[in-house]
Amino acid sequence: MRHWDFPRSSASVQILLELAAAHGLDPARCLEGTRLTPALLADPALTLEAGEELQVARHVQQQLGENSCPGLQAGLRYHLSSYGIWGFALLSSQTLRSAIELGLGTIELTFAFCRISAEPDGRDLRLIIDADDLPADMQRFMIERELAAIQTIQRELFASPLPMAQIELTFAEDQRRACYAEVLGEQLRFGGRRNTTVIPGSLLDLPLPQANPVTASFCMKQCRLLLQQRRARTGVAGQVRDQLLREPGRIPAMQEVAVSLHHSLRSLHRHLAAEGTSFRTLVDEVRVTLAEELLGTHHLSVMQVAERLGYAEPASFLHAFRRWKGMTPSQWQTQAHADAGTKFRHLR
Repeated sequence: MRHWDFPRSSASVQILLELAAAHGLDPARCLEGTRLTPALLADPALTLEAGEELQVARHVQQQLGENSCPGLQAGLRYHLSSYGIWGFALLSSQTLRSAIELGLGTIELTFAFCRISAEPDGRDLRLIIDADDLPADMQRFMIERELAAIQTIQRELFASPLPMAQIELTFAEDQRRACYAEVLGEQLRFGGRRNTTVIPGSLLDLPLPQANPVTASFCMKQCRLLLQQRRARTGVAGQVRDQLLREPGRIPAMQEVAVSLHHSLRSLHRHLAAEGTSFRTLVDEVRVTLAEELLGTHHLSVMQVAERLGYAEPASFLHAFRRWKGMTPSQWQTQAHADAGTKFRHLR
């Protein structure tokens, strides 16, 4: 399974179709070869496979022509509001640094096809955009789109223009340089080893104008929930989660799950590793999700929650919960109820 092959909302396809329409193109042509129709895309709850969006992007690129830098044009249209709850989570973050950490940790809630990672560069932070896992004909489009979208998101987080970043591109310099400079700035270096953009250290820890700890906490919880729901529906990991949730109060051993799914232990290990997870991680995810639900909404005692999660001793649950959340179940329960009360007071 490729790292970009995760379910996503239809908002990105809508953006691509709007770009096509703005150039006088027939959006219906961009949907050829997919199951998608304008009527289907009108459903806000629609979830797409990554391959469907990739096919639409391919059609858009073919119709606009590569020399028009279609990826850059597309990326400028990806505003924070395009990403739903993920965008609001970034907007309410305390600093740009915390927004980047949150964003990269929940990248599957975006429309990214490139692998995006961060590394320190002195006081600065360098974002690396890797498209090697994509079909060759779509790599440049998606690198362009990610870079332009990153610029757009940073400007909207600060609600003001920002100094243009230093950008390194693996492409050779050609007639498209003027297009790149207009969108990304003049600090461009072509023919580099990697595709990267540098975020100045002076920006990383500045407070964001719309920072709100209560909103950020709420949005982050919603992001985690949405991420779990999407992951739960896909691949071998989804099948394992189904097995783990089949009998509340009893977590089956990996050998038992492997037999149920007609895998050997080695095969199950290999499949889960290919999907970027492990059996231990999935068990923790299931238990922490259930623990949060039981502690936050069912008014159960810590001992009762430990029993429902299959722990023989409450002490084992306490130790695990501290590892997951950095606090005791009682502390988390108190904080969750306080956050909920604050949220509702804001709505009055």
